[in-house]
Amino acid sequence: MTQVTTEKLYQHRPKAQGITIRRLQFNPKAIRRHYFANSPVMSHLLTALSSTFPIGEQFFVHSVRNVRDQVKDDNLQAQIAAFIGQEAMHSQAHTAFNAAWRRDDYNLDRFQAWLARKDDYVKNLHPKIQLAITCAFEHFTALLGGYILRHPEVLSTLDDDAVKLWVWHAIEEIEHRAVAFDVYQDVYGDDKIRRLIMRSVTTGFASLTFYSASRLFLQDRKKSIPKLGGNLFGLYLVAKMFVQLLPEYLSYYKTNFHPSDIDYTQLLKYWKTRLADNYQLEGFQQELHALFNVKYKKQAIKTE
Repeated sequence: MTQVTTEKLYQHRPKAQGITIRRLQFNPKAIRRHYFANSPVMSHLLTALSSTFPIGEQFFVHSVRNVRDQVKDDNLQAQIAAFIGQEAMHSQAHTAFNAAWRRDDYNLDRFQAWLARKDDYVKNLHPKIQLAITCAFEHFTALLGGYILRHPEVLSTLDDDAVKLWVWHAIEEIEHRAVAFDVYQDVYGDDKIRRLIMRSVTTGFASLTFYSASRLFLQDRKKSIPKLGGNLFGLYLVAKMFVQLLPEYLSYYKTNFHPSDIDYTQLLKYWKTRLADNYQLEGFQQELHALFNVKYKKQAIKTE
């Protein structure tokens, strides 16, 4: 009976502000293997990250659902629902992308099988630890998303479908960057554990990313190694990204940290408009159309 009542309450929740669920229309098979900045290093790095997203996104949703019934704030419940919806779309899109790039001689099957076993282990940890892990990863994905959006000159080298996938994902990671954090603060509010878990996640995230990207690079070495210029440029981008994102990363350890401290408003506005106008993505077109209607109605009221 309690579950039924809870589900009905969820159905009557207010709409989340600033978090929109969009289904991506793209062709993953049209994306080249070395799609990012013509650099094997950067391309394998992002592809390796993509290989972790389906399991990772599902875990993030699981960790928030663990404690969802403890959240009493209606607005936060609405944000949780939108967060779950966006992560579900991300998992679907990256599953399709991962299936498109996988080959018998180019895959991370063993790594993904290990990741699935690790996922089973982590899901048996205390819900507080699981949610703290999600908060840490959500900080990383928001930082990486912001970095991608701040460098349109690099994105200009991508295939159209690669731009759709990575920019769409980056935008939505930024939109819901505070949801898991707010749930954690609402239910637990333990900053000491939050910061401690971030240290562990940082080590694990860096190690796994390096290992999986290296595996892809070595499997593709006959095509990757000859592209010396692209590889050097990719290493430069990785180093530059590390230096530029370090202050934002370290801000997570502040006692008064909140994900919304970093303002992405203008960046999101620019890319949403570009995806709607230049790439004809329906979800963003509908969003901009709705905003235009609201603005038009307000203007009409003022002139009456």
